[in-house]
Amino acid sequence: MPNNYIHLICWFPQFFAQVIKMEEILCNVELVKDNNDFVARIQSDLGGMREYKSSSFEEVLEQLMIDLQEEFESI
Repeated sequence: MPNNYIHLICWFPQFFAQVIKMEEILCNVELVKDNNDFVARIQSDLGGMREYKSSSFEEVLEQLMIDLQEEFESI
């Protein structure tokens, strides 16, 4: 995996017991640097696949966070 590639998996604990822990994957997030641009790709069952692109890493992260907050507010 290249150094400029970050892969995140978002999860939400659904059930906890003394020994058993069940998790559900909510979304996959890829953060990639493509030449001078940063790209965030998000895929989830609720929102499908979408992509944000900017020359500013902070702007891509802000767009990513706003998107995920709106999508998962109801969970």
